[in-house]
Amino acid sequence: MASSFWRCCSAGGTLVDRYGGKVVMAWGVALWSLATLLTPWAAETSLLTLLAMRMLLGIAEGVALPCMNNMIARWFPQTERSRAVGLAMAGFQLGSAIGLTLSPIIMSQGGMYGPFVIFGLSGFLWVLVWVSATSSTPDRSPQISMHELRYILNSSSVPSLSKNQPKTGQGIPPFRRLLSKLPTWSLIIANAMHSWGFFVILSWMPIYFKSLYHVDLRQAAWFSAVPWSMMALTGYVAGVLSDMMIQSGISVTLTRKIMQSIGFIGPGLALIGLTKARTPFTASAWLTLAVGLKAFSHCGFLVNLQEIAPQYSGVLHGMSNTGGTLAAIVGTVGAGFFVELVGSFKGFLLLTAFLYFSAALFWNVFSTGERVNFDETA
Repeated sequence: MASSFWRCCSAGGTLVDRYGGKVVMAWGVALWSLATLLTPWAAETSLLTLLAMRMLLGIAEGVALPCMNNMIARWFPQTERSRAVGLAMAGFQLGSAIGLTLSPIIMSQGGMYGPFVIFGLSGFLWVLVWVSATSSTPDRSPQISMHELRYILNSSSVPSLSKNQPKTGQGIPPFRRLLSKLPTWSLIIANAMHSWGFFVILSWMPIYFKSLYHVDLRQAAWFSAVPWSMMALTGYVAGVLSDMMIQSGISVTLTRKIMQSIGFIGPGLALIGLTKARTPFTASAWLTLAVGLKAFSHCGFLVNLQEIAPQYSGVLHGMSNTGGTLAAIVGTVGAGFFVELVGSFKGFLLLTAFLYFSAALFWNVFSTGERVNFDETA
C-alpha cells in the first residue's frame, strides 16, 4: 500500500531517470505553459475547468526539480554540483522576484489576464531554446569538446544515457529498498521541513504583516520580491562555499551537514527574532534573513539527492517532493487552525522554529554524503 503511494507520487522522477531531463523538462514546461495560457479561458468557463488547469499546472511543474537534479548529476563533477544547484535555484528565485514585480505592471496595462498570457507564451519560447540547446547527458551534446567530455565522464559516478548503454531506471525503481534506508528518510524529512517553512512564509506572511504592522505585502510588490532576491544571492554563495569546502579536503558528508544546519537552524532563529520585532522594518529584516538562510538547504539535501543514489536521483527527488507537498499542505492549512485555536500567529512561528531545529538534528544524525547501497542484498 505504502509502496504504491510512493510509486504514484514519484512518477515524474521515475520518468526523468528513465528518459533523461531534456525530454521530460521540455514536456513539463510545455504543459504548464499551456495551463497558464488557458487559465483565463478556464476561469470564464467553469470552476471545474479552472481546477483542471491548475491541477495540470501543478503536475507539470512537479518534474522541474527532478530534471534539474538528474541533469546536474550527469553534467557536473561532485566538486562543482553545489554551485550548479545554487545557480539553477537562483534562477528559480529571481524568476519569482521578477514575476512578483512585473505582474502588477502587466495587469495595469493588459488587464488581469495579461500575466497569464505573457508568461504562458514565454514558456513556449523557452521550450524552443531548451530543445535546441541542451542534451540530457554530455556524451549526447554536439557542442561539448572531447577534453571537457573526458573530464566530466572521468569525474562523474553517474551512468550516462547514451544509446549504447542501458537506461538508468529502466524497470520499476526499488521503492521499498529506497525507503528502508535512513539517509532516504533524512532527505524526505529535510524536504518536508523546507517546504513547510517555505509555504508558511509564502502564504501567511502577508496576513501576518497586515494584521500586526498594517503593511499589505500584496500591494508592495518590491517588498515581496526582496526575500526572493536574497534567497537567490545566498543560495549561489552557499554553492560556491560548499564546493570550496569539498575541494579543500572537507568530507562531502560534513559539508552537507554544515550547509543543511545553516539552512534550518538559521531560519529557526530568524523566525524567533521575527516574533520579537516591534517595527515592520525590523520584521522584514528578520523575514529576509530567514528566507535567505533557507537557501543553504539547496547545498544540503537538494545536492545530496544526487549523491546517495545518483542512478535514482530523479525518483528520490520525486519521493522527497511528495513529503514536501504533504508538509506544505499540513503547514499552510494547519497554521489557520493553530492561530484560531491559540489566538496568536507568533506561537505558530515558534512551532515552525522548533520543527526546523528537530529536522536539523535528524539530518545531522542520519544523513550521509556517501553513496548508499540499494541493491537487493543490502
